Amino acid sequence: MKLGLQLGYWGSEPPADGNVKLAQEAEALGFDSVWTAESWGNDVFTPLAWIGAHTTKIKLGTALAQLSARTPTACAMSALAIDRLSGGRMILGLGVSGPQVVEGWYGQPFDKPLARTREYVDIIRQVLRREAPVSNPGPHYPLPYTGPGALGVGKPLRANTHPLRADLPIYLGAEGPKNVAQTAAIADGWLPIYYNPFRPEIYADQLKDAKPGFEIAPLVMVNIHDNLQKALLPQKMALAFYVGGMGAKEHNFHKNLMARMGYAAEAEKIQDLFMAGRREEAVMAVPDQFADEISLCGPKARIKERLQVWRDSPATTLLVMGTGGAQMLRDMAELAL
Repeated sequence: MKLGLQLGYWGSEPPADGNVKLAQEAEALGFDSVWTAESWGNDVFTPLAWIGAHTTKIKLGTALAQLSARTPTACAMSALAIDRLSGGRMILGLGVSGPQVVEGWYGQPFDKPLARTREYVDIIRQVLRREAPVSNPGPHYPLPYTGPGALGVGKPLRANTHPLRADLPIYLGAEGPKNVAQTAAIADGWLPIYYNPFRPEIYADQLKDAKPGFEIAPLVMVNIHDNLQKALLPQKMALAFYVGGMGAKEHNFHKNLMARMGYAAEAEKIQDLFMAGRREEAVMAVPDQFADEISLCGPKARIKERLQVWRDSPATTLLVMGTGGAQMLRDMAELAL
């Protein structure tokens, strides 16, 4: 099993030194990869390039680059550039985000996310292969564009910078069953926000046709603490926010995933409490068992024991995130590598 460091997205201010020291610590400890994210603040590529300039061998991943934030060719350009500058360390993780962000922040429709993803990935692969000028009949990303307002002079183009790798890995963030099945069919890896190694049957059917070498890299919150209840609290807070408020009431993919994992009534209660402004109650409504199943929390000895369940699962890399800074990384390296 490999370890990756998930740095996430910034808050109101960027982290000290842009997380460079933390990434360097992960590299020195033998972590396989480091990952950045974007929501509606910092972008995903700039911090990754900054970290790449201060490291030498650790892989550089986006988890996730939002499809609606940039066109497929613009996304391919960013991935191509970082891959060239880093000597082939780039992993491009993509995701559709959700309707609140896509329609509210990017001003784009959210419809047909699976079809949009297929077109997006195909265009990026065309750019990276550089076998012919890039073209796409649409309807989501027509190249060349010939619709309303077009001057009619566009033509297919080939990247004038030669990509370092035609097979630069593309991972997809996916939660719904159809999205996960499509990910197994068209991508090199899957980035689940919540993965339950105790219930692998949830996604077994969707992953059955994944090609050899397909990577599964779930986000895993780590909190090493002698008191399990206290250790689980950050995970429960995150779950309350995502299940309760990260999405509209009728369109919350995180809530739907929690329901498919066997916690439908609890997910409904969390959302009701969160949307009523009763956020502390929403946190307490998150079942300890669910928070525990998808994270690594508690004393070191307990985490070491539970790591075996992850090793026995289809997961290939754990993207760890949590409190503890460099010490957490050292502890996880000791326990897992």
